[in-house]
Amino acid sequence: MIGRYRYLTVAVMALVLSGCLSTQPPAPVDETHPTVEQPPVTPPPTVPPLPDISTGPEAEPTIPAVPRVRTYAWSSAVNPLISKMLLTDGVTAGGVLLVDSVNNQTNGSLNANSATEALVDALSHNRTFVLVSAQQLAVAKQQLGLSPQDSLGSRSKAIGIARNVGAQFVLYSNLSGNVTTPTLKMQLMLVQTGEIIWSGQSVVQQTD
Repeated sequence: MIGRYRYLTVAVMALVLSGCLSTQPPAPVDETHPTVEQPPVTPPPTVPPLPDISTGPEAEPTIPAVPRVRTYAWSSAVNPLISKMLLTDGVTAGGVLLVDSVNNQTNGSLNANSATEALVDALSHNRTFVLVSAQQLAVAKQQLGLSPQDSLGSRSKAIGIARNVGAQFVLYSNLSGNVTTPTLKMQLMLVQTGEIIWSGQSVVQQTD
């Protein structure tokens, strides 16, 4: 009997102990989270600030230099020379005259066309010669196979053109020396013989 009670006592103690163990909360478990490495952040590139041009001095525009235009007293030099030329032996009223363009041989740049215009104008007003027109001269050069820019510098060329237009005389003119005070030289040639029958020169004064 005593053994039976002892067995029951042991059984009860075992149940009590098992109940105590079952009522205890489980031990906490630490959760481990994997560490994700973030890529390094690259800072944006540094852009230097634009210079403030609103407060700086404005650049002056470059203006090309304008070449100086010289003017001369052409008539004052031309008229006295023509007056002397008309007194030359062999010059008769009504003769046909071929006028060559004034050739610039100075040490600088000038408008030789103005000198030619003054020369032709003075001869037209004197009315001693019948002048070969520019159109006649252009046609004669074309017939002889010459360009419109060809001058009459060559005596043989001048004689050929003069005979083509029926001229008895050829007047050569050129400017030489210093461009500030050029010297105008003129020569009158007789087409029939190729002889220079008159020559003269005059200093041209600059007006500007």
